[in-house]
Amino acid sequence: MREFCAIADDVVLGRDVQIYNFVNLYGCEIGDETRIGTFVEIQKGARVGARCKISSHTFICEGVSVEDEVFVGHGVQFINDRRPRATRPDGTPQTEADWTLERTVVRRGASIGTGAVILGGIEIGERATIGAGAVVTRDVPPGATVAGNPARILKVTSDK
Repeated sequence: MREFCAIADDVVLGRDVQIYNFVNLYGCEIGDETRIGTFVEIQKGARVGARCKISSHTFICEGVSVEDEVFVGHGVQFINDRRPRATRPDGTPQTEADWTLERTVVRRGASIGTGAVILGGIEIGERATIGAGAVVTRDVPPGATVAGNPARILKVTSDK
């Protein structure tokens, strides 16, 4: 099932990982029994835990850590730079030294709906639910359900 995929030599794949067509993986780690859908890119320094489902058209960038049993819907985008620029003030192209990596953690059992955008530097709590199309700009507590732009808490369940 790995036809037309780019999987770099430095990728660490767990046991029984399922990877569908047109996937680009480099410098990342994928846990056991995780499923990665079509047209997914996972960058260097990202980690996806065991038994996750990463749906098609999703982008997981450097600095993102996804714990075990997380669902990531179609077209979810993670962001790791709060002030992106193509060039420096003098007009020369930026390099990796010109920006600050904002790390993001998605805790065990969380669920992220289709089309959500997750800004860098936040934590999504254990068993939290992110609504489809939400723009998550701040931490989400464990067991919370958030939706909207910017995402707001709709409810919090204590029984995660």
